[in-house]
Amino acid sequence: MIKSMTGYGNGECIDCEKKFTVEIRSVNHRYSDFNIKLPRSMSFAEDAIRKTLSRWIARGKVDVFLSVEVLAGDTGQVSVNMEIAKGYYEALTTLSEKFDFHDGVSLSTLASFSDVFKLQRPDEDQDAMQKAIISATEAAAEKFTAMRITEGEQLYTVLCGITDEIEALLKEIEIRAPKIAAEYAGRLEARMKELLGAVPVDENRLLNEVAIYADKVDVHEETARLHSHISQMRQFLQASEPVGRKMDFLMQEMNREANTIGSKTNDLTVARYVIDIKAAIEKLREQVQNVE
Repeated sequence: MIKSMTGYGNGECIDCEKKFTVEIRSVNHRYSDFNIKLPRSMSFAEDAIRKTLSRWIARGKVDVFLSVEVLAGDTGQVSVNMEIAKGYYEALTTLSEKFDFHDGVSLSTLASFSDVFKLQRPDEDQDAMQKAIISATEAAAEKFTAMRITEGEQLYTVLCGITDEIEALLKEIEIRAPKIAAEYAGRLEARMKELLGAVPVDENRLLNEVAIYADKVDVHEETARLHSHISQMRQFLQASEPVGRKMDFLMQEMNREANTIGSKTNDLTVARYVIDIKAAIEKLREQVQNVE
């Protein structure tokens, strides 16, 4: 069954005295695009997250968020770089005297410089943390995929309905098409009799002209190919692997056959059916953009 490209899922894992939470969101995209946001201290896990999600997601613009909550233990020790703080203080004092500022140099001003303080963390087991992060990622991916499957079921119903609509219109064209040449023969014979008056109509010439016209307006090959495309569409709808791009290409082929049918028949009734088919194909194309 097809899957939607849009979805959401989250997962958690507690280990190393931390709680790792992963959130996954996705929207439609022509290709696979992962945007992974995680704390700088956890950047070592980015590649592993990407590889894990690549097994679950083949297509879509995917945003991944990792948050880490420290539950217990030593969170680190803060130290002050006195030399840098002294340098900032002297530089600020010089500026204050130079421009005749009377505010002085406050503690909050010095504290605003990030390199004045240094956070020293205890050694952490990156392998253990990465395993926990991947566990949370897998949990999020399961929920994410479940949502995409649910939305895919809704897409399936819509796409099946539109495909049935196209097939019904195509059958109407197949009923109408054989009558086009016969109606042309009747009009041509009546016109020839009107022009020739009492002179007998050359039946061989008439049959030859009708045969040429019938061959020109014959759309049997086009309708057969369109039936084949409809059958292929139904196969795609049952596929378990990603088929969104294939469906998108199939829409182009279906539209091409519909255009050819309309241009070859030059019949008002068929033209109306073709317009309806092209409108339905466009509805299919819009929905296919949501299929992975």
